[in-house]
Amino acid sequence: MEDRIMRQFDPNPLYRQTVGFDRLFRMLDTLGNVDATAPTYPPYNIERTGENAYRITMAVAGFGEGDLDIESKENVLTVKGDKKESAEENGREVLYRGIAARAFERRFQLADHVEVRGASLENGLLHIELVREIPETMKPRKISIGGQTARQIDATANKPVEAKAA
Repeated sequence: MEDRIMRQFDPNPLYRQTVGFDRLFRMLDTLGNVDATAPTYPPYNIERTGENAYRITMAVAGFGEGDLDIESKENVLTVKGDKKESAEENGREVLYRGIAARAFERRFQLADHVEVRGASLENGLLHIELVREIPETMKPRKISIGGQTARQIDATANKPVEAKAA
């Protein structure tokens, strides 16, 4: 029933009444289009490591640093893996391949002001460190009151009158 309700939601009135939320609405539209055939390889975890710090950990067994490509562009983090066959494997016959080494591309939508700080590969796990840094101009600031004389509207004349201190 919830699925039916979500499909009946029409965001068009919101498009007409808001400015600058296009990306949010596109994300909401894509949430309804998620299907069971979405890629599940490689598996990953997303962790909060601090108040404004996050880590994505991906299981990339069999991949080396040269096989992985990480790119951050326009609030999208893309991780690509392409295993190049080594000269050692050319001479061997693999009887069973249980360690997947197929090419992959995984995308993560990043919130505004989230930056990639670094990546490391250890024991078959790729760790990507992320930090949200809100610019100083966007942080809340205290606005002081004062400096001008308070003004009061005179009900009979409808014009501003200087307020008198009591």
